[in-house]
Order: sequence, then structure tokens, then C-alpha cells
Amino acid sequence: MLDREAFSRHQARNLEPQIVKDLAAKIEAAGVEYIYYALPTIGSRVVAKMVPANHFRRNLEKGIAFHRTALSDLQNDRHGNLIGGGIEAREFWALPEPESFVVLPWDTSVARIFCTAYEPPHLPEVGGRPLAIDTRSLLARTHAAFTERTGFEVRSGTEPEMTWEGPGMEVVKRPGSSPAYQIENLERMRPIYKKLVTYSKAMGLDMIEGDYEDDGQLELNWMYDRVENTADRLVTYRQICKQVAREFGVTASFMPKPYNGQMGNGCHHNLSLWDGDTNVIEDAGRVELHVSETARHAIGGMLAHAQGSMAVMASTVNSYKRFWDAGQFAPSTANWGLDSRGCLIRISANGRMEYRVPDSAVNPYLSHTLLIASMEDGINRKLEPGAPDEACDSAPALGAQLPLTLGDAIGAFVSDTYLTSALPADLVSIYTKLKEEEWARYCGSITEWDREMYWETMP
Repeated sequence: MLDREAFSRHQARNLEPQIVKDLAAKIEAAGVEYIYYALPTIGSRVVAKMVPANHFRRNLEKGIAFHRTALSDLQNDRHGNLIGGGIEAREFWALPEPESFVVLPWDTSVARIFCTAYEPPHLPEVGGRPLAIDTRSLLARTHAAFTERTGFEVRSGTEPEMTWEGPGMEVVKRPGSSPAYQIENLERMRPIYKKLVTYSKAMGLDMIEGDYEDDGQLELNWMYDRVENTADRLVTYRQICKQVAREFGVTASFMPKPYNGQMGNGCHHNLSLWDGDTNVIEDAGRVELHVSETARHAIGGMLAHAQGSMAVMASTVNSYKRFWDAGQFAPSTANWGLDSRGCLIRISANGRMEYRVPDSAVNPYLSHTLLIASMEDGINRKLEPGAPDEACDSAPALGAQLPLTLGDAIGAFVSDTYLTSALPADLVSIYTKLKEEEWARYCGSITEWDREMYWETMP
């Protein structure tokens, strides 16, 4: 983060003749006329500027300027002040990552390129440094440093669930039963999933499977990869889902808990550690479900920091409704088990650790950053997670209760000084303010529940 030469090195790479030539060829071959220069925000939305494609070389060199609060979701506090800086806040400069160029399959005259954010080079003391609140570049730096220190590469696959509503998608099920996996419900979603898969493959996602899980809930998966690639693909998939919803005149929601009595929208992270071509999570030759010693320590680290991670893994007020709705497979205890869906960490197959708390609203760059930091702490300190919990239906002796409200999660996040030290101080400060503001707005909001409970029943 103290590297003031980072901007100039990135700029020099962008202007290498072959890089410029290759990007020009891609633009011309696809007939691209406009480019979105995009960055994921702290809240995992995407902000972008549109620039006519003929200016691509200028953008490779000079980047694109954004107001600093764009990455903190342009969120005001309750007093009307922008969190992360007011109108006087300086801009940041975003340099394109040419290898991320992809054409939008629903309009091939438009392409998207992800960018990395920097402090403007002319600023005293900080100019040229990576911007502290750019979570995408933070994950890349965190992973690179982890690999340098441990020799391990982290790969992950996510399971993004989301809920669709609209004409023709009414659920078919018997009373008291689940509609999960029923082909009739999957058939009702056929136009949706076909378009999703088509667009996703066109944008570089290797789609592998999908199913229908609860009322209007669809989950489509793509092949696991390095964590940076997986995070980019999740953000891209969300954009695709919103486009498909517009095309069909329906709505697509990543709200973590849309309904009571039904499954919430999770986004489980399936993690593995690799030393070259070897997955060190498993011991080769063992058939029964198991984890290696390295995996046990990694699990120990993730459990040790599970409470502090919750404000990122379950990042909204609505996220915590998943944990209060009993029997819906959302874990509320820092435990682990062998193929048990009630545990925080589930070993569902040899070589894979399924971290089950993250929901569909998660910022995958932040979640993977915290998981990498947690695993490294466990590996370094050789933390033991204890025996796997067989039932995972009650808190074991070694399992800590996870925060069950966003307010409690914020406190746990701030208290975990190991995790916060793994993040830039400005990011910790702004993220905490954003979440505190969300919690305060919720606590001060009069809801329909308040009316039903108190309007005519008090005293």
C-alpha cells in the first residue's frame, strides 16, 4: 500500500506495444464502439464510465477519473454527509486491466474492462499508491503475498443462489413439501437459465451445472479457479442476471432472505489450497471423507475468525434473517463437520472446504481476502479445529456462537484486530461506517411488524 510507483508500473505495462496492438485487434474484430471502464464497490455493486472505444489508448495511459466516494457506494449518512468524503473529496484514477476486456453478448457494440484504482500521481505523499478501498486490487495483492509466504495458491468456487419473480414462474409443489430439484419447476425456468448460460459462457464463465432449490430460487455454478477469477466471475454473473431479468420483464433478486419459511439466498465458498498441481487439502489415496493436517490448521483459522468475518460474509441487515429461520441450513455456530449442511465449514468432498455463511449480497473480493488471512493465521499458529461435529445441530464445546445481527457483527469485526490489520485502515474505517449507518437506519425504521405488534395492542 505504500508503493508510490504502482501507478507508473501499471501504466507502463498498459502501453507495451503488444498490449496496445492486441486490445485494438479485439475492439476491431468485435465491432466494439463503447467501453465500460468498471470497478466493483465496497458494497459489491459495479460503477463505470462509458467511453467511446476509439479513445482506448488514451485510457490505457491516463486512466479514468472517478469521485472518491464512488467506491463507497455514494452512501450518505443520516445527516446527509457522504461517507468516505464529501464534495471536497479528491478523485481517484482508475487504470484499465486490458486482459479483462469482454464484449457484452446482449449488445456486441459495448465491452467492459475492469480497472484498478490509484491515488492520483500528483498528490503529495500518497500519489501513485493503490487506492485503499479498491477491494478488487486488495484481493489480488493479498493472494500474491499469501502465496509468496506459504507457497500455496487459493482456489474457490461459489454457489450463488438468487430469487426470480414474474409471470410464468409460479412454483408447483405439494403443501408442506419443497420444490427443490423438481424438473417441472426447472422447466418453468428454462428460458431464463438458457439465456443465463449463453451469456455467461460468452463472457468467459465455464458453466457446469444448475438446479432449482426453493420458490423461484435458481442456482447456477461455474468451474472453480483462482480466487481473483472467481470473484470477477461472480460480479459478472450478477450483471448478467439483471440483464436477463430486463429482457424477460421479470425481477431477479440477490436479497439474502426474501421470504420467511423458505431458503435464503446463500453464496457458499468452496475453498482449496494448491501447491503447484497438488491439492494440499486432501491426502492422496484416502477414499473416506477427510482433511489433511494443513487443511485442519486452515479450518482452525477460519473458525477462530468466523465471528469477526461475519460483517463481511453476512453484510446486510437482511442477511441475519437467514440464521433466525430455523431448519433452513444456515449455520449460526463456528463449527465444522464431514458432509453436514448445518455446519459453518462442511467437508462435502475430499479436497474441498465449503464455507457456508456467505450470502448472495457478499463482496467476493472482501470475503476471499478475509478467508485467506484467516487460513494463514491458522496455518502459522497450527490452530486445531477440534473433532468434526457429527450432528451440527447444537453448539459444540469448541464452537463459538456467531453474531446474529448486523450490529453484533460490526462489533465483532472491529474487535478482531488480526483481521482488521490485514486490511487497509481506510477500508476498515469506511466499511465500518457504512455498516454502522445501515444498522442505525434499520434500528430507527418503523416497519409493518411494529404496526402489527403495537398499533392496537398497547398497552
